[in-house]
Amino acid sequence: MITPLTERCWLTITSALALRLGAAPSGPAGTGKTESVKDLGKALGKYCLVFNCSDQLNYRVLENLFTGVSLTGTWACLDEFNRIHLEVLSVVASQLQHLRNAALLAEDKRPRALGVFITMNPGYKGRTELPDNLKMMFRPVAMMIPDYSLIAEICLFSEGFLQGKELSRKMTKLY
Repeated sequence: MITPLTERCWLTITSALALRLGAAPSGPAGTGKTESVKDLGKALGKYCLVFNCSDQLNYRVLENLFTGVSLTGTWACLDEFNRIHLEVLSVVASQLQHLRNAALLAEDKRPRALGVFITMNPGYKGRTELPDNLKMMFRPVAMMIPDYSLIAEICLFSEGFLQGKELSRKMTKLY
């Protein structure tokens, strides 16, 4: 469902796309980073491939992923991107720069919006700080814990409950 947090996230992501950048939602687990990217893609008619990153990834796997994404016009959401080793991230920055340049030099003079997004949980053990050349390719999106009471209220009203506001407060206290 669409909440004010979702709207702010979508606005930041769409403005990043207009600037030919990716977006980097970051925040604690459970804040809707990946879901917001997927839902925006769905709303815009774009298939969004979610790829869970780990410290075992190498640049060749990501190169194949970026090739497929750029050829098909789909979006890629690289979940927990900051788990990848710094050496691999340096190569990924170069790969993404090449893709961005190619999109800008498209033959039909209408560059295809390259939809590569990364989600991060900063502060967790084993996470890597992104290099500056990679940071500049993504617009940061700060995510926070959603208003669960508002979400419950919208769910209850959509199901036909007339006292959704009061019930939502009680439900969030209960759960």
